[in-house]
Amino acid sequence: MEETIATPNICVYPDEVAETMNIEVELPGMERENIAFNIYENGFYVVAKKKGLKYMASYALASPVEPEGAVAKYANGLLTVNVPYKKALFDKGVKVEIV
Repeated sequence: MEETIATPNICVYPDEVAETMNIEVELPGMERENIAFNIYENGFYVVAKKKGLKYMASYALASPVEPEGAVAKYANGLLTVNVPYKKALFDKGVKVEIV
C-alpha cells in the first residue's frame, strides 16, 4: 500500500494581548500517540502518521518564542499548541499607514 504524504492545515495567531502564540494544526483521524510536534525558538515541525497517510509540515516563525513554555492538546483531530513569545509581540515595530 502506498503512503500518501500531505500538508496539514495550519493556523498561527497571537492571543488578544500578543503575549502567547496560538498554533492550530488539523490532523483528522490521527491518534495522539502517532503525532510528533517539535518547537524551536524560530519555528516548529509536525509529523503525524497512520496507515497509508502521513502529515508533515515545518513552519518558520516571524517572532521568537519560548519553546520550554509550550503547552499542547489534541482533541477531535485538532492539535492546539500555546507558547509564550520571548517578548510581547507588539512591543516594538513600525506602524505602516495604509492608503
